[in-house]
Amino acid sequence: MEINVIEEKKGKIIFELNGVSHTICNILKNELWKDKHIKEVGYTIRHPLVGKPEFTIETDGEDPRKIVASTCQKIEKEFDKFSSEFKKG
Repeated sequence: MEINVIEEKKGKIIFELNGVSHTICNILKNELWKDKHIKEVGYTIRHPLVGKPEFTIETDGEDPRKIVASTCQKIEKEFDKFSSEFKKG
C-alpha cells in the first residue's frame, strides 16, 4: 500500500491510498468516525477501474495524521483479536 498526500493543513488532510479496495477504505472511514475530534471523513474513487481511493479528513484542529495513525492501530488490534479467536474456534 502506498499513501500519497495531496493536501495538508491544520486540521485537514487529503490523501490517496494506492492498492486498496472499498473494504479497507470502509473499515478506516467507519473507525475514524468514532474519534471525537473528527468533523468530516469520507473517500471517493473517481474511476471504478483505475481510480485510487482519495480520503478527505477534517478535524476540530487536532492533527489528522495522528488520528489516522491511532485509528489504524485500533483496527490492527481488532483484527489480531479476531484472528486469535478464529484460530481457537
